[in-house]
Amino acid sequence: MDQICGQPIDELKTWLEQNGEKSFRAKQIFEWLYIKGAVSFDAMTSLSLEFRSKLSASFQFPLLHEIRSLRSDDGETEKFLWELPDGKKVESVLIISGDRRTVCVSCQVGCPARCAFCASGKQGLLRNLSPAEIVEQVLHIDRYLKSKGERVSHIVFMGMGEPMENYDAVVRAIRIFCAPDAFNISQRRITVSTVGVVEGILRLAQEELKVNLVLSLHAPNQHLRKKIIPYARRYLLEEILTAMDRYANLTKRDITYEYTLLAGINDGLDQAEELAALVQGKQCTVNLIPYNPVEGLRLARPEKDRIAAFKALLEEKGVNTTWRYTKGKDIAAACGQLALQS
Repeated sequence: MDQICGQPIDELKTWLEQNGEKSFRAKQIFEWLYIKGAVSFDAMTSLSLEFRSKLSASFQFPLLHEIRSLRSDDGETEKFLWELPDGKKVESVLIISGDRRTVCVSCQVGCPARCAFCASGKQGLLRNLSPAEIVEQVLHIDRYLKSKGERVSHIVFMGMGEPMENYDAVVRAIRIFCAPDAFNISQRRITVSTVGVVEGILRLAQEELKVNLVLSLHAPNQHLRKKIIPYARRYLLEEILTAMDRYANLTKRDITYEYTLLAGINDGLDQAEELAALVQGKQCTVNLIPYNPVEGLRLARPEKDRIAAFKALLEEKGVNTTWRYTKGKDIAAACGQLALQS
């Protein structure tokens, strides 16, 4: 059975015509899904009962069932645990910052990258999410926000999973997020993060999309990076950086290098020097992320003065640098903390 939220409007129009229905009904369905926030086909009351029955017999909706949500003490982060049709689970996070309402989505159940500091990959990859399973994470959170007079403004593929290893589903979801008849979110407000799957980066550069691209760098050289990101053994760092430069050149978008600071591992001034030399002159920003605790991992966050010194050295070398403010740590919703939960 097809999944309605994975259908671009043109494909839905084709399905309608092939099934004896008028193509204009696609816009009605999209309006119910993405504007009015229908929770089921039965809720689409302007459509005939016969037509709603036909939709129910042909498409799955909804796919995700909310098990629970947790809100941080400061009220600026909310984590959602979803059950999928096969009983597997994923998490997504709503982050509130000023006028921004950002949803951090998952694209896989688990993650194949197994980064040393991250909870998502501890059990490896279980399966890819479908485009509709990705889209529904945003759909349900958007419906929740609309009940308060707000809406989703930004989307980041920084939840569970490696987006480039579920490439087709991720790109299909992005096109639905950007569609004027759906969420109508600007491509420039969508961010895709990767550990450095070179063929995926190069392919995305050819999609004529203007989404932001982030590389999970976390080390200034190949030797150390392989210890932190086992997936790095598949690709040389110089090949990844060349692919990132190509993306920046073709899309005219600045790229971001994320660097999770791990005490005593990659947070020294010598590593800051090496990192500065690696990215100097590039169309980029380095985003420093202090390590967020994960149960069972013997890693630590550097002291603030050590992070400040690392940042200062990068800035002295002319590298545009940010220091990410941690949100949601108290509900295990911060960077690297999403995991399979029951």
